[in-house]
Amino acid sequence: MATGQTSLGRLNGKIALITGASSGIGAGTAILFAKLGARLAITGRNVDNLRKTALECQSHGQEKPLEVVTHTYVPVNNAGIVQFGTIEMASLQQYDNIMDTNTRTMYHVTMLCVPHLIETKGNIVNVSSVNGIRSIENMLDYCMSKSAVDQMTRCTALELASKQVRVNSVNPGFVVTDIHRRAGINDDQYQQYLEHVRNLYPLGRPGEVEDVAKVIAFLASDEASFITGASVPIDGGRHVMCPR
Repeated sequence: MATGQTSLGRLNGKIALITGASSGIGAGTAILFAKLGARLAITGRNVDNLRKTALECQSHGQEKPLEVVTHTYVPVNNAGIVQFGTIEMASLQQYDNIMDTNTRTMYHVTMLCVPHLIETKGNIVNVSSVNGIRSIENMLDYCMSKSAVDQMTRCTALELASKQVRVNSVNPGFVVTDIHRRAGINDDQYQQYLEHVRNLYPLGRPGEVEDVAKVIAFLASDEASFITGASVPIDGGRHVMCPR
């Protein structure tokens, strides 16, 4: 059993490709997968941060991160961006940026991995959002992109089930990462929104990266062998609330 392995799932020796692993949910998932014994191929736009993630993964006894999708067992399609705007403020450039990053990249990575997943009887975990389930103002393009992720999850789950390849998604609510700051929120606005989240979310707190990474690990593991086509909210109950 790999050092630090827990009962979350059996990932020992399995190869995972994690996109967007230079920060946030992607980095946290890569580190947890390393603790659970997975071998990793990681991608991200910030090369310096990606190296830090790789070093952290290696500190848990893993080999040098892999650089190919061959024999991939679990692609975790996590790469994504957030941008704000309504239909009145819309620009096709912003729409294209969000859809390219949040959906087209996922589509492309999945296409490349599927032949290997059929061979390995692997599975796919897509990172969506509560915004794919709930309609939220001032986030039109982002909500559209995450709804597309949920449909892609369900459709590919149906298409690949006969090949014994499972496809699921996680739908996080607000999680404490830098993604909102990269979208243009300043520190004061961020702190104000953290306070708002504590009142808005039934469990009374924002999500942490580990909350999401643990569910991704479960879905990727053999313990979830009879789960496919699922979209799992990880949002402190936000998705069941009436608008507030």
